Amino acid sequence: MTSTSASGALLSKLIHRQEVAERTVAFHFEKPPGWTFKAGQAIDLTLLESSETDEEGNTRALSIASAPHEEYLMVATRMRDTAFKRVLSAAATGTRVKIDGPFGNLILHNNAARPAVILAGGIGITPFRSMAFRAAREKLPHRIFLFYSNRRPEDAAFLEELQALEKQNPNYRFAPTMTGMTKSNRAWSGETGWINKQMLSRHLKDVQSPIYYIAGPPAMVKGLHTMLNESGIDDDDIRTEEFGGY
Repeated sequence: MTSTSASGALLSKLIHRQEVAERTVAFHFEKPPGWTFKAGQAIDLTLLESSETDEEGNTRALSIASAPHEEYLMVATRMRDTAFKRVLSAAATGTRVKIDGPFGNLILHNNAARPAVILAGGIGITPFRSMAFRAAREKLPHRIFLFYSNRRPEDAAFLEELQALEKQNPNYRFAPTMTGMTKSNRAWSGETGWINKQMLSRHLKDVQSPIYYIAGPPAMVKGLHTMLNESGIDDDDIRTEEFGGY
């Protein structure tokens, strides 16, 4: 059972983990009773039973990949060789963790008349999985265009379920793109190359006054932000989050 610690932080337990892409693992935790969050927000996750540590410590800020209506609390991460990730990857079912949060403002805007154009790279997909599944569940009227860049299909977490979501939500369009197909063992008939102005133009011909969301590696976020600015998009219409350290 999930409980509250003396500091007011929530204690939870690991339920399940699964590989969702090469070197990327999703961890499912008990959702604290009565605890709520908005799709796109994050938590601080602290390991309480850590067999080792390093200078980065036992706490990480992680976006919530599950949608608010889902029964479990899911986060996903690239499995770098750090003490935190070694301990987390080896944790047994029932391992206790501390949860602080939620926090963050990378949430879907309220004005449904304005479309959402989402630009995700790698593990930066996590907050947008939450948003996309919330939108489908609640039948939100927002038009949502999700661009998702990875090197190969093997590296793309949640790829198949994000593709399948188009059948559930007529307002949602998914445009995954691969930048390194020469190193892939899978067939791919979708977009290739980096997300750029030309790719966006092909998919967004009739889109008026969208709000842009960007999350992924810092260099990608910076590059796409600059591209949008150079295309005349005001910073007031751009929301970003960087995912470093993977």
